[in-house]
Amino acid sequence: QRFRATVDANMTCLDRILRHNVEVGLLFFRISSDIIPFASHSVLSVDWKSEYSARLAALGDYVKEHDMRISMHPDQFIVVNSPKPDVVTRSIADLEWQADLLDLMELDAGAKVQIHVGGVYGDKKNATGRFISTYNALSKKVRDRLVIENDHRSYTLSDCMDIHERCGVPVVFDSFHHACLNKGESTWDALVSAMSTWKRRDGVPMTDYSSQEPGMAAGTHARTIDQEDFAHYLEETDGLDFDIMLEIKDKEQSARVALQIARSKGRC
Repeated sequence: QRFRATVDANMTCLDRILRHNVEVGLLFFRISSDIIPFASHSVLSVDWKSEYSARLAALGDYVKEHDMRISMHPDQFIVVNSPKPDVVTRSIADLEWQADLLDLMELDAGAKVQIHVGGVYGDKKNATGRFISTYNALSKKVRDRLVIENDHRSYTLSDCMDIHERCGVPVVFDSFHHACLNKGESTWDALVSAMSTWKRRDGVPMTDYSSQEPGMAAGTHARTIDQEDFAHYLEETDGLDFDIMLEIKDKEQSARVALQIARSKGRC
């Protein structure tokens, strides 16, 4: 009963959020991985896919009716290139249920599940190879939705492009991570490269935007949007069509500011 009460509340909240976002013009939304607790865990005895299929389909209808974009981003413990088979097995199970949720919403392949490549484990070449092997063995429903992003510690955009060349996974350009860790590519060149990995069926290329929180360790996401930096990012990328996900602590507050800036520059 507690599981059902939690999921019911989560679905109600999601419905309210989607409707609010349509009202204010925020049409790209990332659904929390917490929406279905323990969805991939053996402890869960409820057949959530059957019980919530109609409600998820209704949410999906609303998304499609208003031309919204949906994505998901599994938690950091999802590591498909781990040298530990049990970690990989659990990670795949998590990807499976998130793909199932998007399928139950009846969303096309433009609704993505986004992850990092994973760890290096002292041998980046082998770690990369494990990612590719695992990716190639994933179910089609997961491969159709999975995308990777460059990170700020281990895998540059160039590394992600190499992985794409070897297995075809689309690449999400994370502008902040690129600023932290790169191989000298300009923002324009890096974004163009990432966008080239997206096929028509994948939808408009997705990107992540944030900036450095002043006074904090390198790689710490900003608490609120740096308006000057965001405006500069839009100027740097003028002429390119992509969807932006803000990874900023105050979420909607910054999103509404970003929307105003984008509109002022004719970008949406």
